[in-house]
Amino acid sequence: MKRLFPILISLGVLLAFVATLAFLVWKARDKPVHFETTSPYVTDIVDKTVATGAIVPRNEIEIKSRVSGVVDELPVQPGAIVQTGDLIAKIRIIPDVGALASAQSQVQTARIARDQAATDLKRAQSLAASNAISSTDLEQARTDAALKEAQYQAALRNLRIIREGNAGGSAGVATDIVSTVAGMVLSVDVEKGESVTETNTFNAGTTIATVADMTDMIFKGNVDESEVGKIHEGLPLQITVGALGDQKLTGHLEYISPKGIENDGAIQFEIKAAVDLPEDVFIRAGSSANAAIVLEQAEHVLALEESALQFDEGKPYVEVEVGPQKFEKRPVEVGISDGIQIQVKKGLAKTDKVKAAAVGG
Repeated sequence: MKRLFPILISLGVLLAFVATLAFLVWKARDKPVHFETTSPYVTDIVDKTVATGAIVPRNEIEIKSRVSGVVDELPVQPGAIVQTGDLIAKIRIIPDVGALASAQSQVQTARIARDQAATDLKRAQSLAASNAISSTDLEQARTDAALKEAQYQAALRNLRIIREGNAGGSAGVATDIVSTVAGMVLSVDVEKGESVTETNTFNAGTTIATVADMTDMIFKGNVDESEVGKIHEGLPLQITVGALGDQKLTGHLEYISPKGIENDGAIQFEIKAAVDLPEDVFIRAGSSANAAIVLEQAEHVLALEESALQFDEGKPYVEVEVGPQKFEKRPVEVGISDGIQIQVKKGLAKTDKVKAAAVGG
């Protein structure tokens, strides 16, 4: 019995060694490769590039002040609808002291000259009644009196312009800042009591407000230089506006900038596109948006997952299943692609099964 016990232990160790060795051999054997297949299908394919930007009015008009002074009235607020000629603001003139003194002096001088000419005319008329002067001298006195009266009135108008910003009358009052277009007031850039400067040859002048037609909106964005060569004016767009959620708008490309601008190390080109805005949709100016520019599209075409496509010397082909896990190479003619699926023009039918990928079995 004592001799049998060591033998049993030795046999147990040997059996354990053999079992371990068999397990390792089984684990190390080659696993069979199983290829999954996919089939062509009919779908719509849209090849597009995406541009980021915003929805803005086509024209934003800055209403400027034509006189310098202080804002006296601001009857409109942002969001108000105005028509051409509606009052935007009233400006109270703060006259320049030097110009005011000069204008007052010119009025005084013109008044004296006018009164003197009137006196001379009365004297000439009295002399002409007694035939003491010729009719030519009388006519000259009348002309001088008329010229001096005109100069006096001109000096008065100049003084009133300096004091009040206008020469009198109801038309063309410079202190009344009116809208030059119809639309919505997007912003009021001054406060009541704030000083403003006039628009002139050397100065753009203070912007009182900005007005735009909110029914005529455009998409304004940028595309990368790698994509700008693929687009052209007239291409359709699908526009997604962040403020509208899942609702999409349509439009068409109107403008591509001829000059690129560097942005974070990349060259980008500005684009503009008209937006087809439904009557019941209101978009605030400056709303962020993405525009998918449709480069090419095909409807109801046979397509295949692009990952199943292979190439031999630049020519596309697929491997079609001809038996259980048996495949043959078949050349195909392809069309447009959206990066995920690709159009198959020739070489495949809907019933074919194409090798997609290999996974371990």
